[in-house]
Parts: sequence; C-alpha cells; structure tokens
Amino acid sequence: QVQLVESGGGLVQAGGSLRLSCAASGRAFSTYTMGWFRQAPGKEREFVAAISWRGSNTDYADSGKGRFTISRDNAKNTMYLQMNSLKPEDTAVYYCAARYSRISYIRNEYDYWGQGTQVTVSS
Repeated sequence: QVQLVESGGGLVQAGGSLRLSCAASGRAFSTYTMGWFRQAPGKEREFVAAISWRGSNTDYADSGKGRFTISRDNAKNTMYLQMNSLKPEDTAVYYCAARYSRISYIRNEYDYWGQGTQVTVSS
C-alpha cells in the first residue's frame, strides 16, 4: 500500500507556472505507475498525465500536451507535474494517484489517491 500527499497548488495568473509534487510513503513507490488527475467544480475527475514506474513512458491528456510535464524521482519517492502557460480552464483540484500495473489514463484503474491540491488560475 502507498500513501500519497500532494502539494504545490495555489493561485496563479494566466500564463504563469506551478509545479505540483506528490510525496509517497509506504511500500515500493518505484514499482507503481503514477498519474495526475484533476476535478473542476461540477465536473468529473479527468486524466491529466501518467508516468510509468521507471519514468520511461509518459502519457498526457490533449489539454496539457506541450504545457505540462510529468516526472518522478524514485530516490525521493516523489512525482511532479510542471505546469506552464496556465489557463483559467486549468483551475481544479489536482490529485495524484498510483496503480500497480502499466500506464493508464483510466481513473477507475488507479488504486490509491491523495487528498488533492487546489490550483486556481486567474484571468
């Protein structure tokens, strides 16, 4: 089992940047595929990005391609999401998630979730 804690959210102006972190504790972080999802008010939780256990494979939702970069440091048990050129429509609670299998964009395939961190982008 793994416990996940997100940080790094906040208020930023459109065009700005934020870096989210997801710190993991528990067993064998380096064996988990990790993902970022987000949920805006009144909307379903949606996929943002995912990274394989070694970091060799990544996947992005179209909304973040070219602006977001997912990465991980297994030595630090931490995953990151660098978000650049932020837009008001990126405003959401961002969640990190883990699954003990290959990379996926499907929310229900993730087994462990953090509590989320709020990202607000002002226009």
